Amino acid sequence: MAANGYVLPDNAPTLSALREQASDYIDATYGVRFVGTPTGGIAQERAWPRSGAMVYGQSLPDDIVPSAVVAATYYAAWASATGSALFAVGSAAGQVTREKVDVIEVQYAATSGEWIEGNTVRLTSVEGLLAPYLRSRVGIGMMVV
Repeated sequence: MAANGYVLPDNAPTLSALREQASDYIDATYGVRFVGTPTGGIAQERAWPRSGAMVYGQSLPDDIVPSAVVAATYYAAWASATGSALFAVGSAAGQVTREKVDVIEVQYAATSGEWIEGNTVRLTSVEGLLAPYLRSRVGIGMMVV
């Protein structure tokens, strides 16, 4: 962390605790989008190392964690220690679903406990570091003629 110029506040949790939290954040937020598959299968504790991962047209060894993933973890750990929340809690409850201006009318979503994707914490530095290792968010579609 120090090699990257990050200084922890005096009251910060231990570096090992911060790295665990940051690893949880990165795996939970980006894990399903990482290229390749976990080398150790579904029992693997972390998203990396991975098998079958290709970046910039090159295959990555099955036994490494890319330095950009490590750097992203340190940045997320530092961000957490300096006041950025890595996880947000929210639901669709109370979300405005309709609003009428004339004769003022507002309708709120029923309490359902569903998560709102917009509540996912995004750290732009982490996203930039991880971008080459992520699959694009292309959905599967079907066209009926």
